[in-house]
Amino acid sequence: MLDLADKTILVTGASKGIGASIIGALGREGAHVIGHYGSDEAGAKLATAGIPAARVKLIAADLAKPGAAARLWGEALAWRGRIDVLVNNAAIMAFEGGFEDSDEVWDKVWAETLQINVKAPADLFRGAVRHYRQAGGGTIITISSWNAQRGSTNPITIAYAASKAAVMASTKTIARAYAKENILAYIIAPGVVRTRLSENFAATQGGEAAVTASLAMGEWVPPGDIAELVAFLATGRCRHLSGATLDVNGASYVR
Repeated sequence: MLDLADKTILVTGASKGIGASIIGALGREGAHVIGHYGSDEAGAKLATAGIPAARVKLIAADLAKPGAAARLWGEALAWRGRIDVLVNNAAIMAFEGGFEDSDEVWDKVWAETLQINVKAPADLFRGAVRHYRQAGGGTIITISSWNAQRGSTNPITIAYAASKAAVMASTKTIARAYAKENILAYIIAPGVVRTRLSENFAATQGGEAAVTASLAMGEWVPPGDIAELVAFLATGRCRHLSGATLDVNGASYVR
């Protein structure tokens, strides 16, 4: 068992998919968890239903709006006066905005994707780094994607792939710049994870069976695999892994 009883952890995008699995796992390991959600309050409540109420705080924030992430950080920090771990998970993938779309759609998708997937995390990183420098350290865990390293198989999701590369580089920069101040930063790069987002993506690639046939294990990554890795990283037991990108794709993409 991983003992996270002394940790306060903020998870963005905690109402569904990978984020819901992550916050559930952290809660089972004893952490005080702050679950961010956009509009799906019911999903966030379901994801944290098994955690004692005294160890849960849910906060709504529309990360598409400038300034929302900074306000989220401030409200989260005020709950217990500290945040030990930031899990940067929330993101969108738009299935429009490809090269053949209109200028209006192209610009809209890029603006929304960069705001939610890059600028909002950067605002949270800023709050975290400032807090951690005063507190004597802390941890950032970013959920990126294998698309950040290999590109997307569907060019219509180019903005998503670019955003995941940007947030990966941002996290690496923090790891390098603040390692001596005990600020740890890790990147997890999942492959095809069993989430609604991946199911929607598979529909653009010939369907689930076609995607599954391309995977080395012949199966999608369970969200629980990502959650268990996050829980381990949150313990801080492997400090010198800071800066690493951890691939979780069932050997389908080996660097």
